[in-house]
Amino acid sequence: MPEQSAAEYVVVETASGSVRGRWRGAPESPGASAAFLGIPFAEAPIGDLRFAAPVAHRRWDGVLDALEYGATAQRGDPGVTLIPEPSIPGDSTLNVNVFTPAPVGGAALPVMVYIHGGGFFAGSPASPWYDGAAFNRDDVVTVSISYRLGFDGFGWIEDAPLNRGVLDWLLALEWVRDNVGAFGGDPARVTIAGQSAGGGAVLTLLAMPAAQSLFTAAYCVSGVAAQASVVDAEKFARRLAAAAGVEPTRAGLSALSEERILELQQQLTSPELEGDPVDGLRSFIDGGLTLTPVIDGDLVPRTALAAFAEGVGADKPLVLGTTDDEFSMVLDVAKRQLRWVPAGYLFGKLGFRGAARSAYRAANRDVAKRGTARFIGHYLTDRMFRVYALRIAQARGAAPTWLYRFSWRSPNFGIAVHCNDVPFFFDCLAADKVDAIAGDRPPQALADDIHGAAVRFVRDSDPGWPRYAAERGETRVFDTPSTVVLDGYAEVRPLLTA
Repeated sequence: MPEQSAAEYVVVETASGSVRGRWRGAPESPGASAAFLGIPFAEAPIGDLRFAAPVAHRRWDGVLDALEYGATAQRGDPGVTLIPEPSIPGDSTLNVNVFTPAPVGGAALPVMVYIHGGGFFAGSPASPWYDGAAFNRDDVVTVSISYRLGFDGFGWIEDAPLNRGVLDWLLALEWVRDNVGAFGGDPARVTIAGQSAGGGAVLTLLAMPAAQSLFTAAYCVSGVAAQASVVDAEKFARRLAAAAGVEPTRAGLSALSEERILELQQQLTSPELEGDPVDGLRSFIDGGLTLTPVIDGDLVPRTALAAFAEGVGADKPLVLGTTDDEFSMVLDVAKRQLRWVPAGYLFGKLGFRGAARSAYRAANRDVAKRGTARFIGHYLTDRMFRVYALRIAQARGAAPTWLYRFSWRSPNFGIAVHCNDVPFFFDCLAADKVDAIAGDRPPQALADDIHGAAVRFVRDSDPGWPRYAAERGETRVFDTPSTVVLDGYAEVRPLLTA
């Protein structure tokens, strides 16, 4: 242990052994909280466990220091993410971080478990944006979890279990169930939350019968559809194995280094947005994410939409929404190339025709004025995120559901881009690199609004605006100022029939 005052540390007994965390602020001072970082919930997924279901971590002797973030499944450069998500080397990548205002004294506070995004192939729970300090200030225990990414987590292998990353989520939630009480949390009041792929994880879990006992509510931020078929997963895995010259088995793939699999994974999943960017975009829209939870008929028996239509998860309140322009910038690199190309022609190349296209163009005249590249990029946002959120809300019927939009435009980008809402959700506007997405003076009032709604939902299962109902479509629009509007996703309704 580093040479610091013992009063700075706090020890908690978990089911696997004692862990030592660090106080942030004097223990008795207002707003003080403690952080326990990198607590392993599973054995390191290496060797015989590399492509296996996760195994709960064995008990350790003595006191385990939980003072630094643990190893991350993300390796090296995280790519184009707008969230600072550092990669930390090491083998024990299945770990949790616990932030709590009450690690002693037997409190029973509501709990939020956060699942990071990154397309299921990147991202890290070690981001300074995911620190639970603001939630702790508001008497919410916060847990962030890690899981296997990319092919290791979601690739089909002939003789290995499918959905290994999903199994990681389940084991992490079981760890929360069995241990969060020791950190001042109430295991009977657990809200799962996540953004982007993490939002897709939330919807996947909410739709899974096997996960229903592990949480009581769900908050989905910019969730993506996570629903690869077994057939498509197997096709991709065989392509990857063939490119490496090995069999698509545990033995064959285990012979490849982690670096080699990551290299092949990137080569085979990167959309071609140069050359003819629209052809690359069409394959991305039609195929979706490649390495993602698989509809296996067992652990993940059906798509989230199908499960919700059948009533799975209907007893659990759900908040979900998107930013207005998640991926609208995706074709900005081709802005000059597409300047004189009619949007209608490109919609045709993307397979978007007929009455639905006409209605969509009429409903989005303001976006069309920004040029073809931006209009087609906005269409990608609507196809991947916004119409999906609307479909989820509708599929849940009378189940308690709240819909929102994040419409505040980043001064750096001029639109409400993907990830722009995350520092407001965590109320961490002074954190590292927030200025890169939200400018030098992000509005604290907006953070108060968004973070406050999240706290109310975690605490009371109600974020503070009217529930979604199909006949009215009431939607919270987070902006300066925020409002509640009817049919807040009206401009994407034409895509429901596309």
